[in-house]
Amino acid sequence: MARKKIDLAYITNDAKRRATLKKRKTGLMKKMDEISTLCGIEACAVIYSPNESQPEVWPSHLGVQKALYKFSRMPEMEQSKKMMNQESFLSQSIMKATEQLKKQQNEIKKKETALLMSQCLSTGNLVGNVNMVKLDDLSFMIDQTLKEIEENILKTKPREGTSTVGNGAGVVNGGQAIVEDHVQGMMQTNMDGMQQNWSMNPFNGGGNEMPPFEEFNNISNGIWNGPYFP
Repeated sequence: MARKKIDLAYITNDAKRRATLKKRKTGLMKKMDEISTLCGIEACAVIYSPNESQPEVWPSHLGVQKALYKFSRMPEMEQSKKMMNQESFLSQSIMKATEQLKKQQNEIKKKETALLMSQCLSTGNLVGNVNMVKLDDLSFMIDQTLKEIEENILKTKPREGTSTVGNGAGVVNGGQAIVEDHVQGMMQTNMDGMQQNWSMNPFNGGGNEMPPFEEFNNISNGIWNGPYFP
């Protein structure tokens, strides 16, 4: 059974706080003994309790002095290399959580783009309200998928002669051109609708100031200038 998560906060109840201190202190001493024995390292612990006149030490006063002396002989950079206070610990936790959030958002974005690509290929049209950012992501994913297909085909082709590889490349390039034309046609249709909506917008003065679709075409000679999926 998993242990219940404890809220790390100051215990206001005096009796409960003293009982927790005693329990945790005993557990800490036990863990110190285990890590020292299992890993063969020198370790020490000094605990100041508010209700005790003298601090409790582990393993002994001599052992603590020996470990601290060895620590003081280390360079200052080495001493502070692994040190961490409450502020630095929270900052590190926030950074890790932020990185995990970015990875999750990126995974969601890729899955949404893959779903959009599947819908476009099955229906032949752009489904729903697709903005330019999603169009850029879609074009990038199609380009990457075609490259992977080309690489897989070239890997599976026998390497007995260059003509076979050349024919395979020609088939792939032809298929890539067909797919790109198909996608660009869908994107052009979507852009025409966006331009029409823009021109009918009363806040736009009725003028068609929407930039032409060619400016958003990021596939040129196999080079992609759109968003980047890490």
